[in-house]
Amino acid sequence: MGKTAGRKKRIIITTAAMLAIGGGAAFAYWTGVGTTSTAVNSGTESALTVAVASLADGVLTPGGPGQSAVITVTNPGKGVQKLNKIDVRVANSDGTPWVKVTGCSADDFDVAASIDQVQIQAGKSATGTVTIGMKNSDKDQNACKNVAVPLYFSVS
Repeated sequence: MGKTAGRKKRIIITTAAMLAIGGGAAFAYWTGVGTTSTAVNSGTESALTVAVASLADGVLTPGGPGQSAVITVTNPGKGVQKLNKIDVRVANSDGTPWVKVTGCSADDFDVAASIDQVQIQAGKSATGTVTIGMKNSDKDQNACKNVAVPLYFSVS
């Protein structure tokens, strides 16, 4: 029995030692899977601005020579903006129809603006021209003498 007890004792000690050695070297861990996302707001750009140089000297007369001026469209934003076209009409600063006095209206004038389609870099400008002339009408146009004709621009 001494031999069997000694043998059992050695087996138990050896097994315990192997477990201790193997158990000490074993590592347990969790594998992890995760995702993340973020968003960057694109925001909106500042509106393009339009400035008009002074019109040429002279006055508008029915059927007489028109006047022209340089227009400058500026991009005050932080990114590139595309200028497709510019529209101009005789109108109040809010775009509503203009009537200075009875007998003189936007219908007495021809206006046009031209500018190339262009991409305008941030802080940069593009230039074009605006022209205005007074139509020669069959009606009395005396009411249009000495009036300041407002021009309303819109860009897209």
